[in-house]
Amino acid sequence: MILSWSAASAKVRRLSFSLLSLSRLPLSDGDAGCRRRSLSSSSSSDPYSYYLCHVAKAATTTLGRFSTSRSLSSIAIVDESAGYSGIETALDSVVKIFTVSSSPNYLLPWQNKPPRETWGSGFVIPGKRIVTNAHVVADHTFVLVRKHGSPTKYRAHILSVGHECDLAILRVDSEEFWVGMNFLELGDIPFLQEAIAVVGYPQGGDNISITKGVVSRVEPTQYAHGATQLMAIQIDAAINPGNSGGPALMGDKVVGVAFQNLTGSENIGYIIPVPVIKHFISGVEESGEYTGFSSLGLSCQPTENSQLRSHFGMLPEMTGVLVNKINPLSDAYTILKKDDIILAFDGVPVANDGTIPFRNRERVTFDHLASMKKPNETALIRVLRGGKEKEFSITLRPIDDFGLRMEI
Repeated sequence: MILSWSAASAKVRRLSFSLLSLSRLPLSDGDAGCRRRSLSSSSSSDPYSYYLCHVAKAATTTLGRFSTSRSLSSIAIVDESAGYSGIETALDSVVKIFTVSSSPNYLLPWQNKPPRETWGSGFVIPGKRIVTNAHVVADHTFVLVRKHGSPTKYRAHILSVGHECDLAILRVDSEEFWVGMNFLELGDIPFLQEAIAVVGYPQGGDNISITKGVVSRVEPTQYAHGATQLMAIQIDAAINPGNSGGPALMGDKVVGVAFQNLTGSENIGYIIPVPVIKHFISGVEESGEYTGFSSLGLSCQPTENSQLRSHFGMLPEMTGVLVNKINPLSDAYTILKKDDIILAFDGVPVANDGTIPFRNRERVTFDHLASMKKPNETALIRVLRGGKEKEFSITLRPIDDFGLRMEI
């Protein structure tokens, strides 16, 4: 069959878009090769087939650039729409949260500011609990929640709030509220370029809203509400006021909680990743209250300067960071000394810029390892002191205990 030029062009464009969308998927090189072979088998005399062959090769190159170490058994080879397959389930899991709050008046400390109404989003997890952001319910006087498609608001009370990680857990006592609700399960940290959907109730309307995008970056980020630095995921899906507390979904699993965007920029939003969420929830389940995130209580300096490294006796193969401040209230104060070089944390080598390996050619600052430990757990620190390597076991304390996090 001979295609007209317009029909052939339209078909080529459609297939080009399909192949480019496939380049977002973290497929292995083997799958890309299979796809290339199947397309290149067409006759080279057909311009349409010849074009498809070259588009397939370009897609293969892109796939190779973004390939990851994840095996085929852990990734379903599906198109991008599979990333949003769990949205229908989320409609019976995401709630709108109405908060009346009265925050302190620091200019007139004997009275609070006038009450104001705000709203946000949340989602239900096993145990008949609702997860949302701490800033959604901060300084609350009372909180109401409403299910998708329901006109009724139910009274909720706060079980626990973690301001530094910007998370909170709510409970609704009414059994009527839980009829027909689906509990969402927590997944894992998504890889770069994986498709996700953010579900919530942003400003601009009263009904549920769904925006979609891809993962742009994974790294420790400053949390605006708690002024702490914890792991966060940057996405290009729209996150606006009211989205806070809503789930970010990949399939039917929660991979994060929407909580902030970057002021003055476009398509830069942030979600709280699953390890931070699990750390918060497990602490509440074990102790009945928020336990916090740990820190060594240090301020460190990179050692990328060759003269600095030479001054402290670092060999060419050594990497690490220089300790220049230790909080007196931390356990490290009696163990480490100023001008120690931290070479490794729990056996993980620390680079000269203070980063450690993370997944496939990604790097994060090494204080991420400290923040993910539970309070009062120990860490094995290898340091260089006076030209000699030493190892110390240091107990980590919650950040709130001494108010100084590790800084690079």
